[in-house]
Amino acid sequence: MISETSPTLANQEQNARTSLVFLIGLRVAFVLALMAVGWSLASDEQRLTGTLSSHRDLIFLGFFGVALIIIALDIFLPRKSLSVIAGLFFGLVVGMVIAYGLSLIIDLLMQANDPGGAMADPTTASFVSAMKLALGVICCYLAVSFILQTKDDVRFVIPYVQFAKQTKGAKPLVLDTSVIVDGRIADIANTRILDAEVVVPRFVLQELQTIADSNDKLKRARGRRGLDILNKLQTNEKVDIHILEVKPERSAEGAGVDEMLVDLAKQLDGKVVTNDYNLNKVAQLRGVSVININDLANALKPVVLPGETMSVKVIKPGEELGQGVGYLEDGTMVVAEGGRDRIGETVDLTVTSVLQTSAGRMIFGRLDGVPIPERRRPKQQPNKAQGI
Repeated sequence: MISETSPTLANQEQNARTSLVFLIGLRVAFVLALMAVGWSLASDEQRLTGTLSSHRDLIFLGFFGVALIIIALDIFLPRKSLSVIAGLFFGLVVGMVIAYGLSLIIDLLMQANDPGGAMADPTTASFVSAMKLALGVICCYLAVSFILQTKDDVRFVIPYVQFAKQTKGAKPLVLDTSVIVDGRIADIANTRILDAEVVVPRFVLQELQTIADSNDKLKRARGRRGLDILNKLQTNEKVDIHILEVKPERSAEGAGVDEMLVDLAKQLDGKVVTNDYNLNKVAQLRGVSVININDLANALKPVVLPGETMSVKVIKPGEELGQGVGYLEDGTMVVAEGGRDRIGETVDLTVTSVLQTSAGRMIFGRLDGVPIPERRRPKQQPNKAQGI
């Protein structure tokens, strides 16, 4: 069983607690700062005149209420996105620059068409100022809206500017439940070939725990095997593995594990590691890179050519007369012609052909001194046209 007090998970929980304490301290400091501003304004005898001077306590409470409202909005608003904040900031800057240029044009037009000094009129000056302010608001709104709707294309217009998250170095590997239960990922990690960060989402760990607590004996054994493999990965110094607590942004509450896994991999710009054929196809349709352990194992199987010799242990008879069947260490089936009488023995074969099927690869060979069997030919039907 995986230990919840493992070093990696303990460090992650400690970092989460530290961030929470810092965030609470920041909010308390923000409230105290706004209260100090309100107290400073309420206690200033020179600035408060008339009706405001008799409601100093309301001014102080007003600043305190504004601080609480801002903190409530910060807590209950949806999860923040750095790309949205960057787009908002960039749009405001562009909008203000455009508004400033247009205001200069308005000033030049007013000066060119103001021979009688109408700009000195307070009403006209106030109207022009209102026009500039409205123009600035319009420009900022249009710029922010345009940037947020086309933020993925900004990098083609302005080089080196892109609001999409970029992952430095190798992309993280997001493990699926099936590949953890399979167990071969631990052997792959021992080869030091995994130079990227390995991520196990919390919902995958919960699914493993649910399977391990199942009433079905087979499922319970598979779940416990998956937890043992995960614990083995965490104690392996050759791989960098993390239990990710954050849920994907775009997944609904009732979404399945496969859907959340694809969403998380897309959010992290990572790769999904799985043995599930359906998840493999769904991830590819969503534009997420997939590493299938079965495809990797098939690619690493040794290549056998006709005419080569190999040794295999015959364990059972084949379907055809005189055939024996054995298996290589990687599970490849070997059909030995003339090996039916050698069951339980290790024999030397000469490879005659290799057949690749959807279920895997099959190797056909024959023992030394055994002739190649002739193919069965279908019996010819009588030719009625020839009168036979």
